[in-house]
Amino acid sequence: MLFVPIRPLMADFLNRVLLDNPLAIVVVVSLVVGLLMVLLFGYTSNQKAIKVAKDQLKAHLLAVRLYQDQLPVVMRTYGRIVRGTGRYIRLAFMPLLYVIIPITLLIVQVDRYLGSMPMQPAQPFLVKVQTAPDTLNDLSLQLPAEMAISAPAVHVPADNEVVWRVVAEKAGTYNIDVAAGGQTFSKQVVVSPDVSRLSPTRLRDRFWERIFVSGEPALPDNSPIQAIAVTYLPRNINFAWLEWNWIVLFFVLSMVAGFVFKEVLGIEI
Repeated sequence: MLFVPIRPLMADFLNRVLLDNPLAIVVVVSLVVGLLMVLLFGYTSNQKAIKVAKDQLKAHLLAVRLYQDQLPVVMRTYGRIVRGTGRYIRLAFMPLLYVIIPITLLIVQVDRYLGSMPMQPAQPFLVKVQTAPDTLNDLSLQLPAEMAISAPAVHVPADNEVVWRVVAEKAGTYNIDVAAGGQTFSKQVVVSPDVSRLSPTRLRDRFWERIFVSGEPALPDNSPIQAIAVTYLPRNINFAWLEWNWIVLFFVLSMVAGFVFKEVLGIEI
C-alpha cells in the first residue's frame, strides 16, 4: 500500500499557495482584519447610541426632501444634521482610534514582507550610503564572496552620498559591510525568489522614520554614517485585471469584508 505523508504535503501546499503568494496573503489578512475591525468597533462603542444617532440623521435627511419648498424648515433641519453628524463622530471617534492604531502597526509589519521584492540572482542593485561630509571619500564597501561590485562607486557630494552597483551570484541572506572612520557597519541584503522580510534601509537616530521604513537596529549614535540603503524594487500585485500596491488592495478588501461582517453580525458602524 502506497503511504503518502499528509503533513509534509499540507505544509508544502500552505507554503506554495499562501506563504509565497502575495495575493493570498493580502486576501487572508484583509478578511481577518475586516472581522477583527468590526468586532473591536462593536465591543468598544456604544451601539445603542450610534444607532439612535444614525436614525436621527436619516430622519433629518428625509425631512430636507419632504420640506424642500419651506426654506425655514430646511435651514433648521440642516442645523440638526450638522449637530447630529458631530454627535455621531464623537460616538465613533474613540472606537475608530482603537481600531486604527493596531491596524497601523500591522501594516508596518506586513509591509516588511509585501512592500518590496527581494533581489534576484544576477540582478544588479544599488547600495547607497549617506555619511558625514568629512568621511565621504573614506568609505569602502566590503561584500561576501557571493556578491561583487559591478560598477565603480559614484560620489554625490551634494547629498553626502556614495552609491555602488552590486550583483549577487545566488540566493541567500547576506550582510554587506561599510567601513568608515576605522569602524565597520553592516546592512542586510536578501536575494530570494520567495516572499521575505526586507529592510530597505538602516538608519542612525530618526526614531519615527525607523519604525516605518527600517527593520534593523539603529546605527550607533557615534557612527559617521547616517543611512545605508538597498534599492529593492516595489512590489505590485495583480488583482481584478489591475496592478495594485498591496496597502491599497488591503484597504479595499478589508473595507468590503468589514461591511459584510457588520451586516452578518448586526454591528452598527
